[in-house]
Amino acid sequence: MSDSEEYRFQVNLSGMIDILSNHLYSSPRVFLRELLQNATDAITARLDSEPGHRGEVFVELAGSGENSTLLLQDNGVGLTEDDVHEFLAMIGHSSKRGGAELLGETSFIGRFGIGLLSCFMVSDEIVMLTQSASGGPSIEWRGRPDGTYTLRKLESSLTPGTKVYLRAKPETDLFFEAGTVELDLLHYGALLPYPIRLAEGGRERRINPEPPAWIFSPNLADVHRDEVLRFGEERLGERFRDFIPLRTANGRTGGIAYVLPHAVNLNAKRSHKVYLKRMLISEQADNILPEWAFFVKCLIWTDELQPTASREHFYENEQLERVRGELGESIRSELIGMGASDQQRLRRILELHALSMKSLAVEDDEFYRMIYRWLPFESTYGHKTLGELLDERRTLYYTASLDHYRQLRHVASAQSLLVVNGGYIYEAELLQSLPRIVSGADTRRLLPEDVSLAFTDLNAEERSATLQAARAADLSLQRFRCRVLLKRFKPTELPALFTLPEEAATLRSIERAGEESPQAFASVLGSLGGSMQGSAQSILYLNLNNPVVDKLFAGPPNAKLPTLVEMLYANALMMGHYPMSRQELALLNAGILSLIDWSMESEQGGE
Repeated sequence: MSDSEEYRFQVNLSGMIDILSNHLYSSPRVFLRELLQNATDAITARLDSEPGHRGEVFVELAGSGENSTLLLQDNGVGLTEDDVHEFLAMIGHSSKRGGAELLGETSFIGRFGIGLLSCFMVSDEIVMLTQSASGGPSIEWRGRPDGTYTLRKLESSLTPGTKVYLRAKPETDLFFEAGTVELDLLHYGALLPYPIRLAEGGRERRINPEPPAWIFSPNLADVHRDEVLRFGEERLGERFRDFIPLRTANGRTGGIAYVLPHAVNLNAKRSHKVYLKRMLISEQADNILPEWAFFVKCLIWTDELQPTASREHFYENEQLERVRGELGESIRSELIGMGASDQQRLRRILELHALSMKSLAVEDDEFYRMIYRWLPFESTYGHKTLGELLDERRTLYYTASLDHYRQLRHVASAQSLLVVNGGYIYEAELLQSLPRIVSGADTRRLLPEDVSLAFTDLNAEERSATLQAARAADLSLQRFRCRVLLKRFKPTELPALFTLPEEAATLRSIERAGEESPQAFASVLGSLGGSMQGSAQSILYLNLNNPVVDKLFAGPPNAKLPTLVEMLYANALMMGHYPMSRQELALLNAGILSLIDWSMESEQGGE
């Protein structure tokens, strides 16, 4: 075997910059965030050795168009010549030395050593002047996107800190305009404890306000309610009426969960603003709260989560999972507290965000026990809360699907049955588990065929008078595997009720899928459904209290009876919101044509 030789990777810096601008970062505007982060990291590092130090960031704009320049200056710890070679010239190098951080947990140029490179997205050269607080000469560093840099020791000493100069390259002058820079400085640095000052056109002003006390002590938020709501509107762009303070057990992550003032879709994208060490790291964080907490929009600050390379999201790891669970527990505990001491406030939230509350109640019996009385449901007694329904002291029948509820509500209501619609997400599960939560609660799932137990059978005389017509009606629907039964029930306005036992429903779904599937797959479905056909029958109940049905079955059957029964069958399918097969649609069309023909024949006969 020949001796191996060791080589070093060659890095194409211009290629890396293209990756930064087009793939890693969301926008070139993040260059200002990276500069601001470097500045605040440097100030934090200086505070470690000089606790009384007063940090400050100064930004100055000059020129216009392609001559626009930007200066960002901090009075932080600065860099020595060795620091410059080690940290600015080695991409991806950590700021740790023997386990100790030079500049805190986040290095001067970012944890991944690429933060400063973002400046090449808007400038063809980075000029840095720096003076270390520990002494030594002042340094001028000039970096270029081809991967080269120059270093020069200055004859005069600067005050400790760092200055970064950028000149706009073509088509990036927008990012150097005063309005854009001011918005971005406030956007990223609104919570920084150091003043950020902007000078432009002879004017100088502070950009970020002094952070309020409750920002990092969320337990104080309730005392400053109006201020907290106003702050949420400014930072999140919505007018809120309520909020919930957030805090983890170790106190390293906290925030404010603002209750959205409008209902939101369960699948709506959830996004929150998250500040890492007081710098905005993400405004689209969608994984920092549990899935059920989609009714809040949050401002969250943390110093313990690990950012990704772009520093715009967080790694999905055990630490994030713990933080997510504890923030969710903050929301849950607050809601439970409302149930005990501020029920009106809880009711207001539930009116808008019942779905989120129900999703949490399904997972958490304690929470369900606290708020069940205010959960809204649709029922044959109207839209009521679960507490109001339980106050009726009746068995709560519930349907497992929306179609079943729509099919049965009129009949059940006429029979004075209290039936709750369990067809929406989470509701059947909640109703099924209610007896475990509330002592004495009686809930039972209602199947379509169960409603027929309240129907009145025909007496012997009525059965004898309708026997022949009933048989003819039954024969007309045999090809649909549907039996016809004559009963008397309420409401009288309803001529027919179609019921579909579970096995028949399964077969019906198989056959419908077969109609819409490729031939090979349809044959498989046909074989699967063939084994079920013997026992999978539906039932069409015809209401003899209804004048149409009463007239149809008065006397012996005639030639029009099968067609009219088929029309009642099709009408019952539509009333129950059942998807119709091709054969059933054809039946409906043929029945309508027959009715038209009979009408025309009647008119011609009368001429």
